[in-house]
Amino acid sequence: MKKIELLAPAGDLEKLKIAVLYGADAVYLGGTSFGLRAKAKNFDFEQMREGIEFAHSHGVKVYVTCNVYAHNYDLPELPQYLLKIKELGADAILVADPGVFSVARRVVPEMDIHISTQANNTNYASALFWKELGATRIVMARELPLTEIKQISEKIGDTEIESFVHGAMCISYSGRCLLSNYLTGRDANKGECAHPCRWKYNVTEVNRQGEYMPVVEEENGTYIFNSKDLCMIDHIPELAEAGVYSFKLEGRMKTVYYVGTVVKIYKEAINDYLNDPALYESKKDYYLSEISKASYRGFTTGFYYGKPDENAQVYTTSSYIRSYDFIGMVKGFDLQSRVAEIEQRNKFSVGEEVELLRHNGKNVTFKVEEITDIDGNSIDSAPHAQQRVFIKLPSEAEPFDMLRRRKEDEN
Repeated sequence: MKKIELLAPAGDLEKLKIAVLYGADAVYLGGTSFGLRAKAKNFDFEQMREGIEFAHSHGVKVYVTCNVYAHNYDLPELPQYLLKIKELGADAILVADPGVFSVARRVVPEMDIHISTQANNTNYASALFWKELGATRIVMARELPLTEIKQISEKIGDTEIESFVHGAMCISYSGRCLLSNYLTGRDANKGECAHPCRWKYNVTEVNRQGEYMPVVEEENGTYIFNSKDLCMIDHIPELAEAGVYSFKLEGRMKTVYYVGTVVKIYKEAINDYLNDPALYESKKDYYLSEISKASYRGFTTGFYYGKPDENAQVYTTSSYIRSYDFIGMVKGFDLQSRVAEIEQRNKFSVGEEVELLRHNGKNVTFKVEEITDIDGNSIDSAPHAQQRVFIKLPSEAEPFDMLRRRKEDEN
């Protein structure tokens, strides 16, 4: 059975470390230029160096996004940028623009080049075109069903196929959105998307200005472009059989908690499938339950089984579903006393039941018996953002393990 690569987002250095420790085989990140997530913190060259060294020390690959659609004024700085990425040890670059591709082939010919989903690769002729030019991997357009991905895989031989398997879905074709630029002047294809697909809309008629007609019967309008999130954790065998090698998770703008939760459960599901397909089948309800502990907008299988219908949309709200709160990050642990130093991320209190999300081992649920501050004083709760506190744990923990708490039913 073929190996499957789990490819995780790294929006900043902390998220990169979380992705690596929680089970990613590779991460993708953006530098300060030439990527499509300008609002992410991204990486300067020193951070990129540290991130690549950390990932490589754990046997994890790093791919750097250069998938901007370049203008003339972008090109003079591109060769030096590519040379610097190569010097830092990146394993591949991710490209959409043919001009950027041609510069990369000339300047860093020994580097692997992956073709971005932004290049809307929807057929085997397109995939073969990029393969013949020297691309080593093709990222499938999100509009493709599994049947067509399998046909492409059969045509391109040993060239790797990468597909998104989890995360937010862009309303526009292969992510090439014009709404953001038109409505806000922020260019989605220069990394500045304002996400207008998540806004609320009504219909107006040109001769009836000020009269707002809801698209559906809902007094405040409707989120007509608001897609549910992609989730393929129930369909790992079908993805593998279609020829998908790299399972890509969306989320460079998401939290460290989101990244850790999603990476860990996908890694467990992939390993179960590769080692014992029957075990994988028996645990599907568990996988879905665990993945739902990260924020989401409902789930859909996207285009993998045909064009999505109205059930793939959320018409009433753009808010996330959140069943758990991320309350703290483990910064240190004393094995003898079993006391952990916690960097608080949301308020938690003595007496609450919380769960230790471990990157190396099974999760543990326990009740917080005591909290002490950095001076050793007992306190009832940890209310301040990023306050350092100490609590006793029922099992061993490591830095970058996380604490979470089930949200109370707001109804």
